[in-house]
Amino acid sequence: MDNLLSITTFIPAIAAAILALFLRGEDETAQRNAKWVALIATSLTFLVSLFILFGFDPANTGFQFVEEREWLLGLQYKMGVDGISVLFVMLTTFMMPITIAASWSVKVRVKEYMIAFLILETLMLGVFMALDLVLFYLFFEAGLIPMFLIIGIWGGKERIYASFKFFLYTFLGSVLMLVAMVAMFAEAGTTDIPQLMAHQFSSENFSVLGIHIIGGMQTLMFLAFFASFAVKMPMWPVHTWLPDAHVQAPTAGSVVLAAILLKMGGYGFLRFSLPMFPVGSDVMTPLVLWMSAIAIVYTSLVALAQEDMKKLIAYSSVAHMGYVTMGIFAANQQGIDGAIFQMLSHGFISGALFLCVGVIYDRMHTREIDAYGGLVNRMPAYALIFMLFTMANVGLPGTSGFIGEFLTLVGIFQVNTWVALVATSGVILSAAYALWLYRRVVLGDLIKESLKSISDMSQRERAIFAPLVVMTLLLGVYPSLVTDIIGPSVEALISNYDTALAEAETSTRLAAASQ
Repeated sequence: MDNLLSITTFIPAIAAAILALFLRGEDETAQRNAKWVALIATSLTFLVSLFILFGFDPANTGFQFVEEREWLLGLQYKMGVDGISVLFVMLTTFMMPITIAASWSVKVRVKEYMIAFLILETLMLGVFMALDLVLFYLFFEAGLIPMFLIIGIWGGKERIYASFKFFLYTFLGSVLMLVAMVAMFAEAGTTDIPQLMAHQFSSENFSVLGIHIIGGMQTLMFLAFFASFAVKMPMWPVHTWLPDAHVQAPTAGSVVLAAILLKMGGYGFLRFSLPMFPVGSDVMTPLVLWMSAIAIVYTSLVALAQEDMKKLIAYSSVAHMGYVTMGIFAANQQGIDGAIFQMLSHGFISGALFLCVGVIYDRMHTREIDAYGGLVNRMPAYALIFMLFTMANVGLPGTSGFIGEFLTLVGIFQVNTWVALVATSGVILSAAYALWLYRRVVLGDLIKESLKSISDMSQRERAIFAPLVVMTLLLGVYPSLVTDIIGPSVEALISNYDTALAEAETSTRLAAASQ
């Protein structure tokens, strides 16, 4: 089918336009119609995206379903997917109907709420499909706006502070990336991403203000992109916006933030940093590995001290993203396979954990851990679901959480055993904070009077969790569903990375010999 990627990307935006133009009023019927239009549009997007997945050839390591046409002012509209990006497209289209279904309890400005999520889906899909620098940057930055509004309008008491902190952190990081993109265009003469991946950017050492830059322009460009992607992940120490954003965001906002938006940072490292700036990546790898290891231990310890459920899960997300950056910069098959798997798995698991918080928040309107206890006595189905995703978050064998962590640790062990040792301690700490949370919220006697009339999960809530349960268990026992698709593309990425490093080393030796 021609233009399959564009169709998939813009179905939600068309639905948002329909809502904006034709839906009037704030009565109950209008609210219900807005929810159904959004649910149908996101479900249709998922169904159309299945054609991409089933038509995708994993053995072809190039870009597939490529669409290319002239755009405004001679700029290029170019879309495509490869083995690295296709599953992020699927993750996005899979999670969005769940997110909309979880928003059924929203009663304020429902039409605008649904429009914001529909536009956000289009922009997120565009990030994973864009094959032009300008197009990528537009999608990447525009995604801030609907998320800023979602937190700022439908968030908690401190929503204004959290939304501005989220916007400023992520926007300021991206300004440096824009500068680097201009420099890339000046050197390569194109904004076409596949051509830029094949271009050898300058890696000759030079000095600026007495500072010796090893890796030359590649290192500087790497750092400029790193500033944006590290904030988006988010990596320690630029992670502080995430807990505030999660705590203040509505449940659906937290799900999208954790399941999809954070993955843009990891995707950026795989699409830009490693293939375009291999020398810069190699120079900065030790720093990134130790930042990741510190993030895993530090944020796990901080999670142990939390009294707010959402904040605890938010710090858990930062720790899990530490495994992702470690795996990516291990730059070997197991490490990068594990990093991609971890991102996909974390999308299902962390999204489900935030939904678990949302279930009891809708009933009790508090996220304080001390407000709960003994829920298993009144909510056995909820206790079972929460336990499954708690165990998956810890990395229990048989769940998808285990596969990603195990592969990244195997990958990093081949590169740096000390980093691997520190990171492995995070597995123990994650068990500590996750089980501590579960024990205080779910287990024990039902003492608090306010909880004695609490009801178990409704049929709608069970239906929301069902696909997440299936994916978490399915990928846990059958990981080749993912690794078979990503494997050839990852292998090609590593091969090109190693070749580029070898060529740069050879040219450096020749230059030194000629002097």
